[in-house]
Amino acid sequence: MSQHTIGNLMQLKFKLLSLFIFGLIFSANAQHEMHMPAKKDSTKNKMTDTMSMEMDHGMHNMGDMKMESPMSHAYSLNLPMSRNGSGTAWLPDASPMYGLMYHSKKWMYMLHGNIALRYTKQDVGDNGKRGGDKFDAPNWFMFMGQRKVGEKGLFHFSSMLSFDRLTEGGAGYPLLFQTGESWKGQPLVDRQHPHDLFSELSVAYTYSFSKKSDLSVYLGYPGEPALGSVAFMHRPSALANPDAPISHHWNDGTHITFGVATLGFRYDKFKIEASSFNGREPDENRFDFDKPRFDSYSARLSFNPNKNWALQVSHGWIKSPESLHGDENVNRTIASAIYALPIGENQNLNATALWGMNKTKGHNSENAVLIEGAYRLKKLSFYTRYEWVQKSVEELNLDENIYGENLFGVNALSLGLNYDVLNLSKFKTAIGGQVSFYNTNGALNTLYGKNPIGAQVFIRIYPALMKM
Repeated sequence: MSQHTIGNLMQLKFKLLSLFIFGLIFSANAQHEMHMPAKKDSTKNKMTDTMSMEMDHGMHNMGDMKMESPMSHAYSLNLPMSRNGSGTAWLPDASPMYGLMYHSKKWMYMLHGNIALRYTKQDVGDNGKRGGDKFDAPNWFMFMGQRKVGEKGLFHFSSMLSFDRLTEGGAGYPLLFQTGESWKGQPLVDRQHPHDLFSELSVAYTYSFSKKSDLSVYLGYPGEPALGSVAFMHRPSALANPDAPISHHWNDGTHITFGVATLGFRYDKFKIEASSFNGREPDENRFDFDKPRFDSYSARLSFNPNKNWALQVSHGWIKSPESLHGDENVNRTIASAIYALPIGENQNLNATALWGMNKTKGHNSENAVLIEGAYRLKKLSFYTRYEWVQKSVEELNLDENIYGENLFGVNALSLGLNYDVLNLSKFKTAIGGQVSFYNTNGALNTLYGKNPIGAQVFIRIYPALMKM
């Protein structure tokens, strides 16, 4: 295929994506204006103000009509919406929320997402053989809704779409030392795989026994089992970073699972969950629905001691996750802590620390550590991410006869910022940049060069911060 043809195809992809984005924004804004309650008149009396305050903390009663509170959690009538993470995972109650929210008489809906149109180049100095560069646009979009069922029941649905397959291609985007999944029967190494078009289609029902206890059932096809921390694209500490962590498959690699059922019970500040799910990662066809196999299991204990912290520990027994290594099962253990601190209006600090371990029979345990943070001050967002990951010869697709059966410790440090330059309806547009520094065993210098550096510039479009 000629370079001219490739260029035309890339231009067509971005035109189609741009049309979709602007259509989504126009539609979301129209619905938002249609369903949002009218603004409060400053001349309203004290009784009206009191009723408004009551609505913020529970249900607003108008005769026999009940309007669901905008603060309702996805899986509990007694928790704040800001605790929503990915799947059924918890964020701190103090977490910022970016999205659009609107109401009908019985339903509450939310729309949010993220897209970064960018140019990225791994190995800026071209010192190694495994770097790459690309114009692309990692993206995801979510639409959710919920309503009360009786006095103690709550029904919730979630949908998540990603057009990565169109903007990234089948082989995804270049990212040094990233591993996981495949393309055309070959393992994806030094590339982040594209996500499936349908990344989540789930429903859930929660019954509230009291203000301190709930029982919930979550079903997804696809969905996310109770395993690991909140997925990277939904963590406030990672929202501004266009790249997936290179420890992705040590923590949240199961966030798109074709077939999952989770049962969860919350008591006060604790929640315990158990899931049965399809252990096989999504196949190379990003537009289809994979065969559901409930052949894997996980359990997770979550604890939010106060509004600023969300802690979890979880373990998964995952059957045959990689199609190229169908005889290998993985035991995955993850512990994480997420912190959120609102400092003032339009100012907040968010951080995540986690450890993950993959253990396959006959192989050494492979560990990963991630520490990331983001500081937001009005229009400016500064973020950083540090990772240390043990990558095996098999993970990096290396020849054992040359490199042995070693585990290579990879260090990766990213520094980035973005600055809001335009408000488009209820969405913001920011420009940003990022630099990533890598370090690993000297034995890999002939492939990666010594201490390779990656860099990118991007235009990011995302929803505005919601005011509670």
